[in-house]
Amino acid sequence: MINFIKSAAFENTIENFKVITNEEILGYLSSSSNYSDELNQKKAWYTQINILKDSFYKKVEGFILFEFQIPRINKRIDNILIIGDKILVIEFKVGSKKFESKDKDQLMDYALCLKNFHETSFNQKIIPILVSTEAKSIDFKLNYFEDDISELICANKNNLSEIISFVGDQIENNSIKIDLQSWLNGVYKPTPTIIEASKALYRNHNIAELTHNEAGSNNLYQTTQLLNKTIDNAKKYQEKRIVFISGVPGSGKTLIGLNIACERRCLHNEDLNAVYLSGNLPLVNVLTESLIKDAKDRDNLDRNKSKLQIISFLQTINKFVIDNLSTLKAPSERIIIFDEAQRAWNKERFSQELQKNNSKGDAGFKAFLDEKSQPQFLIDVMNRHEGWAVIICLIGGGQEINRGEAGLEEWLLTLEKFPNWKVSMSNHLGDQHFISSFNFDSLKERLYLDDLLYLKFSNRSFRSEKLSFVISKILEGEIKNINDYLNEIKNYQIKITRSLEKAKKYLREKARGSERIGLLASSQAKRLKAIGINPNLITPKEIHHWFLRDKNDIRSSNYLEDAISEFKVQGLEIDWAGVIWGGDFIRGEDKWIYQKLAGSKWCLEDKSKHKYKLNAYRVLLTRARQGMVIVVPKGDLQDPTRSTNLFDPTWNYLRNIGFDVL
Repeated sequence: MINFIKSAAFENTIENFKVITNEEILGYLSSSSNYSDELNQKKAWYTQINILKDSFYKKVEGFILFEFQIPRINKRIDNILIIGDKILVIEFKVGSKKFESKDKDQLMDYALCLKNFHETSFNQKIIPILVSTEAKSIDFKLNYFEDDISELICANKNNLSEIISFVGDQIENNSIKIDLQSWLNGVYKPTPTIIEASKALYRNHNIAELTHNEAGSNNLYQTTQLLNKTIDNAKKYQEKRIVFISGVPGSGKTLIGLNIACERRCLHNEDLNAVYLSGNLPLVNVLTESLIKDAKDRDNLDRNKSKLQIISFLQTINKFVIDNLSTLKAPSERIIIFDEAQRAWNKERFSQELQKNNSKGDAGFKAFLDEKSQPQFLIDVMNRHEGWAVIICLIGGGQEINRGEAGLEEWLLTLEKFPNWKVSMSNHLGDQHFISSFNFDSLKERLYLDDLLYLKFSNRSFRSEKLSFVISKILEGEIKNINDYLNEIKNYQIKITRSLEKAKKYLREKARGSERIGLLASSQAKRLKAIGINPNLITPKEIHHWFLRDKNDIRSSNYLEDAISEFKVQGLEIDWAGVIWGGDFIRGEDKWIYQKLAGSKWCLEDKSKHKYKLNAYRVLLTRARQGMVIVVPKGDLQDPTRSTNLFDPTWNYLRNIGFDVL
């Protein structure tokens, strides 16, 4: 009997597959198909079925699946063979005479998705096989990477049988065979990048499909439910509410914000219009360009038309401010989601920045700016609404990296001037990374506390949810129990080296499929210029090339030519990072030394700016999802701005922590 299940269009034992008619198998495949060119797809399936049946001329025990769905990347694997304790991931390119690079990357992505995110595949050997049916035969070997994914094998219609038989012969008698139903029932636990997630959310998926939802845990799905309930209650009781969501770096705050914006605009009534706002121009630029490209690739939408749709729910905070600066009317949006709200400008910086838009020198304009910070302006704008309105502030601890950033205190002080606004937050906002001092008694009975509004685990690095905690300990010099901390992130690879070339080689060897690698450095590490690193070279408007172009494009991060700074990478992530340490933040005997370059000499940084420097390195060291290599330059005895004495203490500090040396 053939079972039809949700994960695959067809699955059965290999023995049964050999005797079931092609037409019956095609019937199951067609019934699950969404392909527009159904005739050509059926021809490809027919060829595929025949090749696979011919490949089982030697008895092989196991299971075969067709069109196995991978939710995270919204793709289907042509075939999966489960033979003994091994999983063969097969992608067919019917009629192809070459093994194209893009096809290899696609197949390796499939294998990586199973290994990293499918619970019952975590500990299994996975073998990716690319079948270009008309290509010339290539010798194959079964060599495994350290995570038990094999090197990709290239096959054609004639030698696929040889490869499958070879794999079958490798099954040891005492090996534990994979049970098909248990494997299929394995929980899928994806942790998508923010770029992947934004595309899925924009296509009307929801956060539950993109993240795992474990009962009892403080996860994104539960927090999103709480936010939706808060919005619904605000509308029902005609209230004005502000919600602060805090969390560690990479915990999914941006993902929650984008999800609410997409849900409320696409799935609810028009009077629930929501907009996601960010002062992070590189982030907005990268996400916008990614969504435009996705709309073009999937639906062939015109660039200008899709851009207009996208900026209606995703835009910079500057655009929203300017749109509401010259009017006293309430905005069309009832809900605004402000990402990295702790970076909102104080009164002085807000005035300075917006004076650039006051080309006519209007006196009333200036008077207005002189009395409002950015948080006060935003609350004032949303307070214009008759009835209800909601502001959702996404707060990242330890991520203020620029002058004039007001921090959470400014929001809370401003709320004292708006007694009609109810306030929701978690108890964790008393943490030193979020707020230094504030008398919460001033909010009295309108303050609501809920720990679901604090995201305590990092989802950026699926290899270690506690990476941000460990990095904070290292940057703060609290390394007394460092071995215990490192043991908590043992699945996350951190290497150190004094050679930029060794770091690049390591990163290139680590990257598989479409995994993204890149170089990062502090914006103030200006003497890295001597080794060819300028993290300030790429502009915010050009940054999407670094994040979105493929590895063969010289503008891509994978080319490892252009490093970017904390300002360009904040809120985004890559798979493997090379972090080049600069002379602006170096280790002394028992503390960090904060420096800035003045002319041709390093000078001590003003103490008021220390937190920005510390947070810059915190951002740089928490951007990689799978691992990183830290480069501490050797320096140059002939150059006092790059002296070996400048870098040696930092190198020794990191080496003594116990990181592996390349």
